[in-house]
Amino acid sequence: MSRRLFSGMPAWLGLLALLWSGFGGAAPKAELWAFWSAQDAQSEQVVDHDAWSALLGRYVHASATGANRFDYAGVTSEDRSRLDGYVDALAELDPRGLNRAEQKAYWINLYNALTVQQILQAYPVSSIREIKSGLFSAGPWKKEVVRVAGESLTLNDIEHRILRPIWADPLIHYGVNCASIGCPDLLTTAYTGARVDAQLADNARAYVNDARGADLRGDRLVVSSIYIWFQADFGGSDAGVIQHLRRYASDGLRDQLDGITAIADDHYDWSLNGATGRAP
Repeated sequence: MSRRLFSGMPAWLGLLALLWSGFGGAAPKAELWAFWSAQDAQSEQVVDHDAWSALLGRYVHASATGANRFDYAGVTSEDRSRLDGYVDALAELDPRGLNRAEQKAYWINLYNALTVQQILQAYPVSSIREIKSGLFSAGPWKKEVVRVAGESLTLNDIEHRILRPIWADPLIHYGVNCASIGCPDLLTTAYTGARVDAQLADNARAYVNDARGADLRGDRLVVSSIYIWFQADFGGSDAGVIQHLRRYASDGLRDQLDGITAIADDHYDWSLNGATGRAP
């Protein structure tokens, strides 16, 4: 999706296109759900994500394009049950009793496991946007998909009302995975409280240095639409986004970014990140 996609359209057609776009018009703002802001800084509890790691190790594969793929078609009935069991186990915990690092890994893993679960329940699909959560809602993000500590949660709740406002960390965007080629990679192992920040930073470097994240075409910088949709999280301006890119860029890309002061365009591939998924 390009920031120029709707230019030149009649107003009514542009509105309709926005309603059917990936976020139903505009990306949700980060708005804290205060119920989830509590933590136990002294907690030494470590959440067990081994089941999720095993599933990721079995079904996530690197592709020639650089985007990790998930073999949705190959998931066995036994592993679907294991995924359901993992989600149920996380749902039985009250994450407010964890320390912040364990909470961060908990919520990212839960989001990603729920997203895979949604794809598997709807499969075969060519894009997550084929899953509806309302008449004008392309994608499952507004559906209530899990109940934790007595509260029903949507994927949007986890990302935009818990993860983004509590941590105010732009690297969250490299952790939550929307099952699309344009998204930062789904890792081959679970996030853990002990390593979550290092894992996010590693995935940020991988994405920024891939054409999905930043693509210089001469003196034109084309970036992932993530940096436009959530620009407020990346400094609030083109300059802030470019500064963020430089922080995680390789030496070669950082040199190329010298002198670049504006973003020329943005793009995003909503095709399913499936290893054998049908083409959109």
